[in-house]
Amino acid sequence: MNRLVLTLLLSLTAFSQSLPDPLQSVSSSKQWMASRRQEIIRLYEENVYGRTPKPDRAMTYKVLEDKKDALNGLARRKLIRLFLLGREDGPWADMLLYIPVSAKAPVPAFIGMNYLGNQSISAESDIPITKAWIRDLGPNPGIVNHRANEQNRAAQARRWPLETILRRSYAVATLCYAEVEPDDPDGVNPGLRRALPGDWGAIGAWAFGLSRAMDYLVKDSAIDARKVAVTGHSRLGKTALWAGAQDQRFAMVISNNSGEGGASLARRKTGERIADSVRVNRFWYTPKYRQYVDREETLPVDAHFLIALSAPRPVYVASASEDAGADPEGEFLAAKAAEPVYRLFNKKGLEIDKFPATDRSFGDYVGYHVRKGVHDILIADWEHYLNFADRHFNTK
Repeated sequence: MNRLVLTLLLSLTAFSQSLPDPLQSVSSSKQWMASRRQEIIRLYEENVYGRTPKPDRAMTYKVLEDKKDALNGLARRKLIRLFLLGREDGPWADMLLYIPVSAKAPVPAFIGMNYLGNQSISAESDIPITKAWIRDLGPNPGIVNHRANEQNRAAQARRWPLETILRRSYAVATLCYAEVEPDDPDGVNPGLRRALPGDWGAIGAWAFGLSRAMDYLVKDSAIDARKVAVTGHSRLGKTALWAGAQDQRFAMVISNNSGEGGASLARRKTGERIADSVRVNRFWYTPKYRQYVDREETLPVDAHFLIALSAPRPVYVASASEDAGADPEGEFLAAKAAEPVYRLFNKKGLEIDKFPATDRSFGDYVGYHVRKGVHDILIADWEHYLNFADRHFNTK
């Protein structure tokens, strides 16, 4: 074995042995579900994401569109306005739902948020353009003065391979994260947290939005609500993990390149660190999170705790080889370190002990791959997620 590779493996092994134990004195799945799981959620509420406030009304909705022949006849497309706090004067978000027309029975689904509006995931010309305030995340075509326009249509369709997913007999549900809570560092543009105040950050608000979307999916007879996978990329990968931790109706949780504050171990102090994240994105988290800048080792939780909160449901963590900021090795180690919790339920984890080669999927109830390339979510990632879902949802 190459000496550099051996040194890396030894250092990763030594590091993993120094991580805090998510189990502590827990020795059974019953104990985990009855007490330890809630203890860890409280630690995340107090130290990382903030506590999700309880609204005084349930979510309500209105179906704005039900198109039977979307995507050249491949799908039925619905547009559902979600009144997040049960009030039609807002806040609200529009969820786009694609259902394969070939389905003879309720189908499983993937649900996740998009960055630039529903119109950005498809070239269909009749999808309404979001009016939300959109954060400048780099060269986003069709975003002018923080607003989308016609030039933005299909700008991120590569991240949503709709036809591939639908032909595999899955529905796809998505909503724009900015319609729930603007990703606004200055806090000028109001969103859910203005309407439902508390110490929670934007990640918590986005996770709340996903759960309200799930409130709708359990009512739609075309969806098999027992088989809904929540997914997200980057900051929305953090969101998917936190949504799945809080809401066990999500039957599968998928984190794509979520990095610091998500699936990557903070204690490694590698790639993007807490200091980098809160410098411009402190509003994503509860204010107490700032206390752990350059003091990651004092944080009472770490990413393997967050991943383990999905147990015994299947969870998938994905990295990209050139995504140094998200620390792929840290994401792998966190997934590996969640295995003891899955063993309480007699579920197998990654079943590998060293950082793997690119473009191969590993694991049973804890899945992992590192894709060759940069920080993104591509059809190559989706192929792994679809195969993982096929296996656990018994769709094949």
